[in-house]
Amino acid sequence: MKVPLDRFGSIGALVAAAACPVCFPKLALIGAVFGLGALSAYESQLVIAAQLLVVLSVAGHALAYRRHRRRWLLALAAAGGLAFFAGLYLLEPLAYAGFAGLLAASGADLWQRLPRRTRTRSVLTCPECGQRQKETMPADACQFFYECRGCGKLLRPKPGDCCVFCSYGTVKCPPMQLA
Repeated sequence: MKVPLDRFGSIGALVAAAACPVCFPKLALIGAVFGLGALSAYESQLVIAAQLLVVLSVAGHALAYRRHRRRWLLALAAAGGLAFFAGLYLLEPLAYAGFAGLLAASGADLWQRLPRRTRTRSVLTCPECGQRQKETMPADACQFFYECRGCGKLLRPKPGDCCVFCSYGTVKCPPMQLA
């Protein structure tokens, strides 16, 4: 089983920092809502844990870069790590910006890894003239009307179908594919 070090490090560092009311007072408010205020007695250990987890997160992004080759993701993670350490030792708001950068890089990486479960292209065939046209379907909605490029007829869905792709296409629309 692969362990996603980038997300584990980013979220772990954020949780550790949320339990440190003196070092990260703005995050400690959120941490207190989730019951992390009880860990404030271990603040010095949690600050060290947050630093280690930020390093782990940046290392995880460096390893992920070998797979996805997106420089901007690696740069965002590295800038987030640097901003965290600059904020920890120089100017506190930079630490929060660093957390935001690490979480954004982890979220973007996760978003790009999501499987694309639906097909988005379909060939529509006009019932009047037989014209066949490959079209891109809307990903999150049904298309009710389509004008044929051959004869100009305005196609509408057949009774019982949700859209023109379900009625005249080779592939059903994405909402129907997911259903």
